[in-house]
Amino acid sequence: MIRLIAFVVYMISYLVYSLPTLAKMKKLHPEMPVAERDRLIHQLPSKWSSTIMKITGSKVEVKGQEFLPEGPVVFVCNHEGDFDIPVLLACIDKPFGFISKVEVKKAPIISSWMEVMNCVFIDRKDRRSAVKSIRDGVEKLKSGHSIVIFPEGTRSKGGPIGDFKAGGLRLAKDAGVPIVPIGIKGTADIFEKNNRLVRPANVQINICQPIEPHLIREKDMKEIAADVRNIIISSFIKEKKAS
Repeated sequence: MIRLIAFVVYMISYLVYSLPTLAKMKKLHPEMPVAERDRLIHQLPSKWSSTIMKITGSKVEVKGQEFLPEGPVVFVCNHEGDFDIPVLLACIDKPFGFISKVEVKKAPIISSWMEVMNCVFIDRKDRRSAVKSIRDGVEKLKSGHSIVIFPEGTRSKGGPIGDFKAGGLRLAKDAGVPIVPIGIKGTADIFEKNNRLVRPANVQINICQPIEPHLIREKDMKEIAADVRNIIISSFIKEKKAS
């Protein structure tokens, strides 16, 4: 209970503390190089997330940072729990926005940070709006920003990795950027498996080799979705055999 209270207090107070920085980020010159702009914007969310992970008492091991390419990518991750985003923000050495449900837009300050970070909000109940959001995501990628997607569509809460929906992966195909598979294991042990209390856990992040644009173009998106899922699952099987 103490960790949960500390997490909530820190989150609320830090969001208020972040307001002056948020205002500065909104005023960054539009002609600033994308990589530099994203790096500046990413600094505070990354710091915030790192402290959150320290509050949970969790240990995070990251493998495969050397596979992160230059330029924009679509990170494709399995989705274990609510702490997936903080873990990625804290540990992935490459700025990114992410796909989020449109309801998050109602969250004060958080939604403003997400807009600055070039996140994409999708209304799954409105097909026309969802299609427009995907197009916006493609434009962000073409402009040089990276995006994280969770193609399972829901949290596995530590269970088996679900099937990957192909729709979001079209971002990579339409924008002509690589897909970087990322496996996440252990975040559900922080929260979802503890009756919604925050407890320490061991978290593993496996960054896998990118799938290049020409390979994405040559395959059906459902086949790509299955391939990415298998790559992520295999990364943990290799880890287990190695140990």
